Amino acid sequence: MRELYPEIEPLETGMLDVGDGQHIYWEVSGNREGKPVVFLHGGPGAGTSPAHRRLFDPERYRIVLFDQRGCGLSIPHASEPEADLSSNTTWHLIADLERLRAHLGIHRWQVFGGSWGSALALAYAETHPERVTELVLRGIFTLRRAELDWFYEGGASAIYPDLWEDFLDPIPYGDRAHLIEAYGRLLDDPNPSVHQPAAIAWSRWESSTITLLPQAETIARFTSPEYATAFARIENHYFRHGGWWDEGQLIRDADRLRAIPAVIVQGRYDLCTPMMTAWDLHTAWPEAQFIAVPDAGHAFDEPGILDALITATDRFAEFGPDPADAGGPKAAGPATVAPAPDSRHDQGTPSVEADGADGTSEQA
Repeated sequence: MRELYPEIEPLETGMLDVGDGQHIYWEVSGNREGKPVVFLHGGPGAGTSPAHRRLFDPERYRIVLFDQRGCGLSIPHASEPEADLSSNTTWHLIADLERLRAHLGIHRWQVFGGSWGSALALAYAETHPERVTELVLRGIFTLRRAELDWFYEGGASAIYPDLWEDFLDPIPYGDRAHLIEAYGRLLDDPNPSVHQPAAIAWSRWESSTITLLPQAETIARFTSPEYATAFARIENHYFRHGGWWDEGQLIRDADRLRAIPAVIVQGRYDLCTPMMTAWDLHTAWPEAQFIAVPDAGHAFDEPGILDALITATDRFAEFGPDPADAGGPKAAGPATVAPAPDSRHDQGTPSVEADGADGTSEQA
C-alpha cells in the first residue's frame, strides 16, 4: 500500500488579489522545475493543509495548493458574520484558478480534486480543457439534487439515524421540510447565538460520517467554532444555489474531457458522496480509469483510497511537464477568465466556472 510522501515545507507562499475584496492564500512546494499540479480542496470551505502536499512526489512535482475564497488563510474569512458571500461562486473560483495559473507562470497543469474538489476540477476542466494535462478525482460530487437530498435531506439518516437526530436538532420541527434552506436561514443570522450552534451541528454531521469509522480528532476539528462557521456558511451557500450550474451539467459535459488522461477513485462505502455519482461519471466518460475501493468511505487518507491516489499521481509524473512548462515557471500570458454566467449561457457554452484543514479527512 502506498503512503503519503514525507513532510515538506513550501518553497514560496503568497496572497493573490483576485478582486471583489478577496485575497487567496497560495503556496508552492516540491520541485520548482517539476510537473505542475494544483490541489483543489473540499467543502467548499474546508481549506488546505500540509498533508495535501504529501500526495505528490516532491522530486517530480511542482505542487500548488491554495485556499478557496473565504476559508483557510484566504481573506476575508467566512467565519466573520459580516463576510459577504455574494462574490463566492464556482464562477469566481474558476477565474481565481486562471489568475493563479498565470501568476505562477504555468501553461498547463494537472488538476487533483476530491469531494467538492472533484466538482470544481470537473467544472474547471470542462471550461478550460486546454489548461489541464491530467485529472485525478476522488469521492465524486456534482451537486445534483439527488446527491444533496441524500446527505442533507434525509437519505443518509437510514444509515446514521442517531447522528441525524443531532443534525435536525437546531431546526424547529415545523421548518424541517427543506433542511438546506432552513439551515441557510440560521447560518445567515448575524447573531452568534443563532448561527454558531447551527454551524457546529452542520459540521458535526458531516465530520461524523465522512469516514467508514468516525474519527474523534476529525470531529473535534470540524466543530471548532471558527472552522465550523466558515465551513457551514460556504457549503450551505453553494448548495442552496446548486453550484451555479444546470442540473447534471458536470456529467452531461464530460465529453469535453475525453482527451484528458484521468483517474476516478471512489470508496464503495462513501456515505457522503455515494458511488452512484462516480459511476454515472464513469458511464459518461469511459476513457477515464475507474477504481472502486471495496473497503473505504469518503476520506482521502483511508488506506485503499490513498494507495490508488498516489499510484495515479506517480504514474502521471512519468508523463513529465508540458513542454511549455519544462525548466520551471515562466511568463504564461494573461489569464483567460470566463464571461459572466448570463452571457456564457446565451452563447451556448457551459455555465460553470470537501479536504480536511489538517489533512486527515476530506468531505464534500
